[in-house]
Amino acid sequence: MGLSIRAYAAQRGVSHTAVRKAVSSGRLTLEPDGSIDAAKADRSWVQNTDPSKTHEAPKLKAVPSAAIGAVRDTLSESGSPLVGGMSYLHAKTAEKVLTVQLLREKLRREKSEVVERDYAIEQGFAFARRIRDAWTSWPARVAALMAADLEVDVHKLEALLNTHVREQLKASAGDELNLHGT
Repeated sequence: MGLSIRAYAAQRGVSHTAVRKAVSSGRLTLEPDGSIDAAKADRSWVQNTDPSKTHEAPKLKAVPSAAIGAVRDTLSESGSPLVGGMSYLHAKTAEKVLTVQLLREKLRREKSEVVERDYAIEQGFAFARRIRDAWTSWPARVAALMAADLEVDVHKLEALLNTHVREQLKASAGDELNLHGT
């Protein structure tokens, strides 16, 4: 025969209402005679209770392996690298860090400090095209002036300038726009 709900609550240091809620939610199971096996109930209490909902020091709980990499990355980015094993507290910390980062990003967007990536690429492409067009039309605009100063054939100079401008543009065509800031 085990303990009554009130006796277990006194031993555990919680109210009998808390024990009744744990039983009704399935976090604790009663013995067939309606009593509580204290050792088994203690293990269930620790395993099935969210540490953030307790009034005592949080007991660390394992985090599912699928979330470990994301939590580790988030904590490292925030300047709090993960030391030791993963715990529920680490996961909650990572969740709070991500929430703050998302709110900060939302605020930056609302203050027009951030530009959407697709828009930035589109504007960068349009700017590069304007620069290219300006350079391809440059030899025709300056060839006559330069030829007069140098006393050379205008058509030969324009052809030579066109060739060199196009070679330079072709060489620069491999350059890519980096939007990652690294």
